[in-house]
Amino acid sequence: MEDVAAEAGVSRTSVSRVMLGQGKVSEETRHRVRAAADRLGYVTNVMASELASGGSRTIGLLLRDAANPAYGLLFTELQKAAHAAGLTLISMTISADDRGRGQVASLHRLVGMRVAGLIVATGGVTSGQLEPFRARIPIMRAGRPETSAAIHAVSYDEEDNARQLAVHVAEQGHRHIAVLVTEEIESYPEFVRGTTMVSVLEERGCTVRRVSVRGAGDGVEKVVALAAAGEVSAIMAPSDPRQLVVLRALAAAGLRVPEDVSVSGCDGIMPGADLLGLTTVRLPVEELARRTVSHMADLIGDEPPSGVVSERLLGTLVPGRTVGPLARARGSV
Repeated sequence: MEDVAAEAGVSRTSVSRVMLGQGKVSEETRHRVRAAADRLGYVTNVMASELASGGSRTIGLLLRDAANPAYGLLFTELQKAAHAAGLTLISMTISADDRGRGQVASLHRLVGMRVAGLIVATGGVTSGQLEPFRARIPIMRAGRPETSAAIHAVSYDEEDNARQLAVHVAEQGHRHIAVLVTEEIESYPEFVRGTTMVSVLEERGCTVRRVSVRGAGDGVEKVVALAAAGEVSAIMAPSDPRQLVVLRALAAAGLRVPEDVSVSGCDGIMPGADLLGLTTVRLPVEELARRTVSHMADLIGDEPPSGVVSERLLGTLVPGRTVGPLARARGSV
């Protein structure tokens, strides 16, 4: 700042006021300071300034696998909402992880940057792993259903999403159905979707073949074999990326969708999903981002809410074309 002041021919106090966006400086001085800062490549140390003023507006964001379209859109929408609220997001993302340990390490790094709060947008960190942070800093869970009554959360209603899909498949006449169920430690939201689908279908008298999976390609060979043998007429995946893997494998096996076997997913964010006619549930990503940032702004404000934020947002069924009525001519199913 002293270098900028010397370059602009003004006092250090004037430079400080310009960089902090405060008044009490003329437009000419503001222009001279900005021009001098540009020439010298000066960048304000935002964190140091916020620490000095005691009013940080910087939020740490932990995001799970931004390559996934649903998380990618959430990242964009959180950034937009934060900008509108006058907040700055510092983000970290992790794809592969070992039981959430890498993601917890990232949370520690974000806290070490002296952020004012944390937004955790990942299905791979458990409530137990978040508990130690709760007393140190405001935390908002975004997306994953929260199982702790002590952690703030705006979540997708994954049970309702799964219920909508299961009812839709059953109402098309399917009674023998394979469901891919992601292991809980891999993705809790997908685990909730899968287990709920199984429960709803069984309540409706369907015969369900539950296939546990972890990686993207897990279980696909098994469900395709079941479809080829005529043992199931529908395959339900817990996400659209997994649905696409199934669709590719079915095409390679010479099976038609939905004529030979119906397939569903969940997310509704996949680029081209409408052109592909995917049967899915569209997650309310934009609303989730707005509500999460709004609550975080309240939590770091002068009068934070006394209670724990807990919201569940409903998705919208997209019937698509990958699930159709049961073909009566199909063998044993």
